[in-house]
Amino acid sequence: MTAPATLLRLMWLASPALPVGGFSYSEGLEAALDAGRVQGEAAVGDWLLDQLHLSLARADLPACAQAFQAWQAPPDACRLQSLNDWVLATRESAEFRLQTEQMGRSLVEWLRNGEHAADPRIACCAGLAPAPSWPVAFALACVLASGTADTADDDAKDDAEQALLALAFGWAENMAQAAMKSVPLGQAAAQRILTRLTQAIPEAVQQALSLPEDARQAFTPGLAILSARHENQYSRLFRS
Repeated sequence: MTAPATLLRLMWLASPALPVGGFSYSEGLEAALDAGRVQGEAAVGDWLLDQLHLSLARADLPACAQAFQAWQAPPDACRLQSLNDWVLATRESAEFRLQTEQMGRSLVEWLRNGEHAADPRIACCAGLAPAPSWPVAFALACVLASGTADTADDDAKDDAEQALLALAFGWAENMAQAAMKSVPLGQAAAQRILTRLTQAIPEAVQQALSLPEDARQAFTPGLAILSARHENQYSRLFRS
């Protein structure tokens, strides 16, 4: 079982209150609403479930899992730079790239002011060029939260799973909040959407953990087009 202190740290990392700006992004949902692609609670829930399985489970979640292993002390700097390059290269719009860079940098700054501020891996993460991406930085935050370097291999695998659950739930809660503001939806409807996402997250995490490196992919052309259109959308609440 996850130690209480570790569980609390992971809950903290998954919280929308974490000062990394996740609340300011809709990740294409606002553009989909503007284009009439989704309307109402059921359609938004279906849209986000597709995004979970077709995007997160194939790209950011497996990248985070692989970065989690690479952050074990001593960190594999070459491996981490390669993963970071892949994440940045697969952002299919300017908004998506700015999001992962901004959130990654903000998380590094948060770590620099936290209880693990003296850990040299934080400086290593900050030095990833041209900027630390969100999945890679989040993996480091989870490694520091779990103290994985001091655990057995089986425990480390469990910790990686917990890290992906935290990453996915943080995304789901932010998206439920985005749906409330942009559809708009009431709180009860948003909670029903969050329930659907939460029920699907464990399967998505297991898919990500079992995905070979050469099977990692980021191919959501429809979402990329909507994101590009969002850059010039007449009225918008969100940065993506």
